[in-house]
Amino acid sequence: MEPDFSRPDSAFAVSRWFQANLPRIVVAPSFVAVMVFVYGFIVWTAYISMTRSKLLPRYDFEGFFQYGRLWSMDRWQVALENLFVFSGLFIFFCMALGLLLAILLDQRIRVEGALRTIYLYPMALSFVVTGTAWKWILNPGLGIEKVVQDLGFTDFQFNWLVDPDLAIYTIVIAGVWQSSGFVMAMFLAGLRSIDQEILKAAYMDGASLPKIYLRIIIPSMRPVFLSAFVVLAHLAIKSFDLVIVLTRGGPGYATDMPATFMYAMAFQRGRIGLAAASATIMLMTVMAIMVPYLYSELRRKRDE
Repeated sequence: MEPDFSRPDSAFAVSRWFQANLPRIVVAPSFVAVMVFVYGFIVWTAYISMTRSKLLPRYDFEGFFQYGRLWSMDRWQVALENLFVFSGLFIFFCMALGLLLAILLDQRIRVEGALRTIYLYPMALSFVVTGTAWKWILNPGLGIEKVVQDLGFTDFQFNWLVDPDLAIYTIVIAGVWQSSGFVMAMFLAGLRSIDQEILKAAYMDGASLPKIYLRIIIPSMRPVFLSAFVVLAHLAIKSFDLVIVLTRGGPGYATDMPATFMYAMAFQRGRIGLAAASATIMLMTVMAIMVPYLYSELRRKRDE
């Protein structure tokens, strides 16, 4: 209700109105900024993907021309293949290592604090730092290969970083090292939240520790597994900085990903329409993962 400024007590009314609407006033600028610079540019990108824009945007609607052109490019096909390889291995090994580390720490061993710090430390690093460090480690001229050869094993080779067929796996190694600690933290929180009375009852019935984990603990952590999968899939789809720093999409474009493809088309090749089409496909892929997850979470909370 708007205050009446003609009344003598209008100052008091203004004060009450301001206090009642203070949360909305504070949030309004951020809300407007998000609507314009996030959702507004998403709509703009989707529209640009349906034009013949090159170095500069053009607004003549051309339909799905850019999408057909995109799917006919060998480089885009390689980027998609790399995405599937990287996503599959990255998600699997992150979840497997994260679960094993969480189970290890759940035994409440004496050095749990030190091990937890070591495992979680990579989370504090950006993908740029991780990529730089692993680029040095995997470089044949100064990394693992050089160290082992200096020890006398002159025939040893570990040149995955410069091998077009194996370079994608170096990105997997760096990504798993970076993110498995985060998954471990999620699984450890899930393990610590399980009702101890159920575990005590299983112990009293004579169940062994492996059976308790396989038949009771791990099945009850399905929401944690789903959350970890969604987070890792999101990281894999939008992976950019790790690839750029570690391989720059090379050798050639052997380790190109959709995100690096989009960057190359937009800022190196001057093909904005094609880049917008690839960005729109990436957005649709993320939505295909996020929407079912959010729906299942809302449905679970409603059932509870």
